[in-house]
Amino acid sequence: MARYTAAVCRLCRRSGEKLFLKGSKCITKCVFDRRGRPPGQQTRQRRRPSERSFQLREKQKARYSYGMLEQQFKRFFAQAERQQGITGENLLVLLERRLDNVVYRLGFADSHAQARQLVQHGHILLNGRKTDIPSCLVKEGDKISWRPESAKTEYYKQMAEEIKGKAVSGWLSLDKEKVVGQVLLLPTPDDIEAKFDGKTIVEYYSR
Repeated sequence: MARYTAAVCRLCRRSGEKLFLKGSKCITKCVFDRRGRPPGQQTRQRRRPSERSFQLREKQKARYSYGMLEQQFKRFFAQAERQQGITGENLLVLLERRLDNVVYRLGFADSHAQARQLVQHGHILLNGRKTDIPSCLVKEGDKISWRPESAKTEYYKQMAEEIKGKAVSGWLSLDKEKVVGQVLLLPTPDDIEAKFDGKTIVEYYSR
């Protein structure tokens, strides 16, 4: 499957704000702090962004934050449209329910990209079964744990120590001794710390 391979710091600069795509590195040494301007050649006179440009930026911020390509993001949006309720809120909840995002929220990974890699490489178990599909949607009551072989790695040992000082979202629970997470409830829009506006994304796709 195709994936973005260029410098992720360019995505933050293009979005105009930090998206924390590199985890702790975005706090300790971030290119955005030194060069916050958009990438590419700069002009002296910049036009005022149009409404369409603003809508595109919000959509791209959501896509970058969850590490998704355009076609996959559109499929999630189409699924949100088919559900009852407000489409923008449905989209936020669907994105948050992705397995790679839950792995990230539990503190098993430092970034969404790292969480996606852990899932793809088969290190994560969903209800005791190996699942290598990052876009898999979790349900209420699902348990997320580590494959026994993966628990012997140096990465796991370091993560298991660091995770003891981390807090998790209210819709999740984490057994810090066994390093096992569980979905207590499906997330609500209030539980999601989104850096983008779901309503604006709906307006973008409605044209």
